[in-house]
Amino acid sequence: MRRTRPMLAVTGALAALAVAGCAGGGQDDAVPPTATGSLEHLAAEAKCRPDMQTDADEIRQAICTTTEGKFVLATFATDRGQREWINEAKDYGGYYLVGRKWVAVGDDGVVGALRSTLGGTLEQGTQHGGAHAGH
Repeated sequence: MRRTRPMLAVTGALAALAVAGCAGGGQDDAVPPTATGSLEHLAAEAKCRPDMQTDADEIRQAICTTTEGKFVLATFATDRGQREWINEAKDYGGYYLVGRKWVAVGDDGVVGALRSTLGGTLEQGTQHGGAHAGH
């Protein structure tokens, strides 16, 4: 499986974000045109310094921190690779801000705030409730 490393990276990153907890609701202010560019460019637009976690040909992934909180920022070589990654990652829950060949993952407050800067489309991961209780 060639996506094993990136999925392990996102699993760890989402677990770290879950420990940070959820903050308030998303923002529905005016949404700008969806940003494009490299991971570094998108991070600069979001006013964060990316802490690189994965730097591979098909995916580049970093953890970013802004005044709103932490999030994972990932860029992809292809649209198909991005969609496959999102579809697999959604099983871990979370909130996704999706642009062309990039995604930001975090709690709803952080993703909502990012949307007012980066534009994009909001998607939500699978919600798991009590399935692991007692184990």
